[in-house]
Amino acid sequence: MTDTATTLRNVRPWGGAPADVTLSAGRIDAIVPHDPRAQQHLLVVDGRGRLLVPSFSDVHVHLDSTRLGLPFRPHTAEGGIWNMVMDDREHWRDAGMSVADRAAHTLGLMVARGTTRVRSYAQIDVDCKLEKFEGVLHAKQVHADRCDVTVMAFPQAGLLREGGTVPLFEEALRSGAQVMGGIDPCQLDRDPVRHLDIVFGLAEKHQVPVDIHLHEPGELGVFSVDLILERTRALGMQGRVTISHGYPLGGVSEPTTRRLIEDFAELDISMATVAPSVDTALPLVDLTEAGVRVGLGEDGQRDYWSPYGNADMLDRTWQLAFTNKYRRAELLEHCLAVATWGGATVLDPAVPRLTSIEDRPGLAVGDPAELLIVEGESVAAAVMDRSFDRTVIHDGHVVANALELIDGE
Repeated sequence: MTDTATTLRNVRPWGGAPADVTLSAGRIDAIVPHDPRAQQHLLVVDGRGRLLVPSFSDVHVHLDSTRLGLPFRPHTAEGGIWNMVMDDREHWRDAGMSVADRAAHTLGLMVARGTTRVRSYAQIDVDCKLEKFEGVLHAKQVHADRCDVTVMAFPQAGLLREGGTVPLFEEALRSGAQVMGGIDPCQLDRDPVRHLDIVFGLAEKHQVPVDIHLHEPGELGVFSVDLILERTRALGMQGRVTISHGYPLGGVSEPTTRRLIEDFAELDISMATVAPSVDTALPLVDLTEAGVRVGLGEDGQRDYWSPYGNADMLDRTWQLAFTNKYRRAELLEHCLAVATWGGATVLDPAVPRLTSIEDRPGLAVGDPAELLIVEGESVAAAVMDRSFDRTVIHDGHVVANALELIDGE
């Protein structure tokens, strides 16, 4: 792709007044009031009065397990993480399409719907070894000109239950894994100190951030979080630790909830939510106002773990608003800010975090040209309507339009 300047004509940044926005060298170069008589640049995208917002950042997706593009499959797994792991092991090789092809197909669908920044999990264990990890790396390469993908080495089956697991993570981190994952230190591996020592030890050795799946309930989850806080502080890993899910953490006492939010803010520990239908999640508004980085993700995509997921982060933004019982326009807009810029702050701690529900960042001169043009009377209406009339821009170039990928220039 060339660095020729591109002008987005007649767009409404965050639903404001019509503007003409010039992109150059992967950044927003200029924003001026829309002038129908202005001389057009060589490359012009007609916004047609649509909204301009930052593109989506999916900070929690399992490209390694997706079944999008394959026939619908009834869910067969029993409850509980280990039962799910075993069900996945029994079936994933019989999908009819390789992990690499499935991951690339789903990532393409995500880009076409407006996602240009991704953190994907890649399961590593003694069963699949590095096959799923390599499949996600393949998808990243296929769409390298359309989106930025960070790949996590993820111990979906734990680190301690099966011999020979940890050396596989060493190999993955030497082979391009950019994040070290962890999961339910108490419930799954049943040795939280050793589990977290391995996770943080490998992260420190390979100088990568940490992202820990946490489904553990109530006070047990708080116990695991306190061990994570302890290691974050001791190793100076502020801004490099994410807790994913964590949805039972708001179901404890109010003083404990407040203390957790304050600790997350102090240590710059971010949270990744998938908008679960629960009443025990830490309150989104309180997290934002405390300065905690929060991003949104789609989790699995119609895989062996769940029949949900459709590669559309605008749908998941609607779900975030719905599960939080939001109705006011500013809260619906805040959900979009979390799904776009909020996720970008999780992926890159150098990106300024959201600090209030009124923040609408990402569209100033100098900001990255990671953008989405979408139909909508207002931003709140766009979240509700979820129009397919979308134009997706990555690194200053149009990469998808009307849910179809664009090749080349």
